[in-house]
Amino acid sequence: MSKAIRHDGGAAADRLKPLALLSLVFAGAMFGFFFAWVCSTMWGLDAADPNVAIAAMQAINASVRNWVFAPAFFGTPVLLILTALLALKVAERRTAICFALAGLVYVLGAMLPTMIANVPLNETLAMVEAPLDPVGAREAWRNYSDPWQFWNTIRATLAGVVLSLAGWGLLGMGGIPAPKDRG
Repeated sequence: MSKAIRHDGGAAADRLKPLALLSLVFAGAMFGFFFAWVCSTMWGLDAADPNVAIAAMQAINASVRNWVFAPAFFGTPVLLILTALLALKVAERRTAICFALAGLVYVLGAMLPTMIANVPLNETLAMVEAPLDPVGAREAWRNYSDPWQFWNTIRATLAGVVLSLAGWGLLGMGGIPAPKDRG
């Protein structure tokens, strides 16, 4: 029997593992999303004709704001924090710390770079009217791709940290009991 059930004995403890697992899945989805851009999508676009890369990225950026991506991107930190709060309620301190840190790292390491770097770069690229002459297209793509990939690598790396923290929190359930009330 897990320590969470002994401390709480109720429905909150029964909800913790499914919520933690859902948080892990969402964190994994976002890590996978950012990681795929690092190791395949941008490399493929960099290898393409710059006019093709610009047009493709404009189309991708226009389509990414959708009903599948939005809940994953914006819902991940909400799930992580809810999991942390529920873990705290059922005296799963290590789990609570892991999920709270995961939520904080996600906001600072994935959402913030997206808002302050990647989205503005996407908006600037959206204003480029392709096709451009070959030199202009190469310069426009390089001015976009290099900083975009830098910030995306940060997002992917920190999303990996988020996934690791969520996994560690899930694996550690029942590991550190709450201190006994001495009062």
